[in-house]
Amino acid sequence: MIALLRGQVFEKHPSRIVVDVNGVGYDVFVPLSTYYGVGEAGTGISLRVHTHVREDALQLFGFLTALEQTLFERLIGISGIGPKLAIAILSGIDSGELVGAVQRADVARLTRIPGIGKKTAERIVLELKDRLKDMASTPGAVDTATTGDRLRDDLVSALENLGYHRPLAERAVDAARQTDAGATFEDTLKRALRELMR
Repeated sequence: MIALLRGQVFEKHPSRIVVDVNGVGYDVFVPLSTYYGVGEAGTGISLRVHTHVREDALQLFGFLTALEQTLFERLIGISGIGPKLAIAILSGIDSGELVGAVQRADVARLTRIPGIGKKTAERIVLELKDRLKDMASTPGAVDTATTGDRLRDDLVSALENLGYHRPLAERAVDAARQTDAGATFEDTLKRALRELMR
């Protein structure tokens, strides 16, 4: 079973990355946070990997952080949530925010994730609330909506008004702000748009 891949980025797409390990390319499904966290083709990469074996396929799911991998593995343990949906959930909400939403039983926040209806959101809360208690103090496990980060919200809203889906908009804004946290609204918006065009 593959648990770790270390090599170079050969190709990257929003839902998958091809990792070149000594001339062998591994096709790895990833959440958007991992996609935005890795470099461009040719840069070094180290991914935590969950190997998913089915009768007709062997699939690899990769993560930059232990928290993401743990959440993924707990999500796929819930009836009705397969690996692809678990990746979609992690792409639609920050890992720390997911922990916070589950802890608060915030079904409304979970239903804002594309592909998650009320019943699935309730099942996630029911099955994960007790199992995520050990993560309640994880750095970043705070609902970003409560941090008062008005600029981030405004930037995401602007990108949504331009037709981008919220998860993509959030990742692009976060990536743009990492470059220069003190940049103006206009400069950060331009940088986020460049991220989306890549």
